[in-house]
Amino acid sequence: MFLGYPIKYYNYRLVLYILALNFLGVLVIRSATQDTAQVSKQLMGIGIGVCIAIVLSFVDYHKLSSLSVLIYFGCVAGLLAVLFLGEEANNATRWLKLPGIGQIQPSEFVKIGLIIFFSWFFSKYQEKINFLSTLLLSAALLLVVFGLIYEEPDLSTGLVIVFVFICVLFAAGLSYRWILRGMAVLVPGGLVFIYLLLQDKVPFLKGYQARRILAFIDREKYAEANLQQDNSIMAIGSGMLHGKGLNYTANSVKNGNFLSEEQTDFIFAVIGEELGFIGCTIVILVIALIVYECLAMAGRCKDMMGRLMCVGMAALLAFQSFSNIAVATGLFPNTGLPLPFVSYGVSSLMSMYIGIGLTLNVGLQRKNTNY
Repeated sequence: MFLGYPIKYYNYRLVLYILALNFLGVLVIRSATQDTAQVSKQLMGIGIGVCIAIVLSFVDYHKLSSLSVLIYFGCVAGLLAVLFLGEEANNATRWLKLPGIGQIQPSEFVKIGLIIFFSWFFSKYQEKINFLSTLLLSAALLLVVFGLIYEEPDLSTGLVIVFVFICVLFAAGLSYRWILRGMAVLVPGGLVFIYLLLQDKVPFLKGYQARRILAFIDREKYAEANLQQDNSIMAIGSGMLHGKGLNYTANSVKNGNFLSEEQTDFIFAVIGEELGFIGCTIVILVIALIVYECLAMAGRCKDMMGRLMCVGMAALLAFQSFSNIAVATGLFPNTGLPLPFVSYGVSSLMSMYIGIGLTLNVGLQRKNTNY
């Protein structure tokens, strides 16, 4: 026992998988940027993140129940602060500069905050999960956050939180009747959306967002918008089975501005070029193992809030990883999502470690407790 927890239940495998991704990520970031400052910052983020995760893994997640509403309003306040006080970069306002801390991206922490909040919300209203009033209230609460993130603008992060919300809602016991009703609306709605997009009549999309989606639908007509993804696919293919080796520079897509943000959005292209098919497969396999461990802990948890937190983290890691890799391989329209635990970015790294710390605590508690 350690601090009242059965230490034999501590999920060391999950920690080792994440550290393996971190180690690989640092090597690839160094190769992609040749910037020791960024590498040092990432290493510092990993060190702090691991410490936070270890501390949180021994903090009873049930104590978050009384703080869940406060966490939600904290998410809203952080996003409002970005809109009014944030710093603009690349035509987007997504970052806050805090004294003594530096630049952070609140939307990354909002992902974890919403997992905590909706895990509490759906566990509290478990018996009313299929009531229309419960679904409308939860959707309204999500829409507030989605709207603030959309205004940054950051549509890709907005879609991530919607996906995680749907997964948590499903795990909470959503009836298949609601799922079928939702599909009956979404499928024809999606077709109408594509038609209006082709007619340039979708008012809520920014110009560059519409071009990215159109480029995905008609690659030949919008070939210029696909340049980054085409170069990414070329880089991954050029790595073949074994790759060209770390820190490869001759004829690399890292040179000549063939890729933008190769240390974040397109880091998988660098992995494919330098570590080849084997390296890509290892990364995907390790991510799959992390998702599996989160779902396994959800399956062993006897408590709805803990189960939903694990499912939420699994959904976040799976969807964000899939999206990043799908963009790099041309399966998705171009977005700006980092590859969890691999891409450069301290805000993303820290938020993920917070979520993993809470998930580890869920794994330590496998029996029913009265709260």
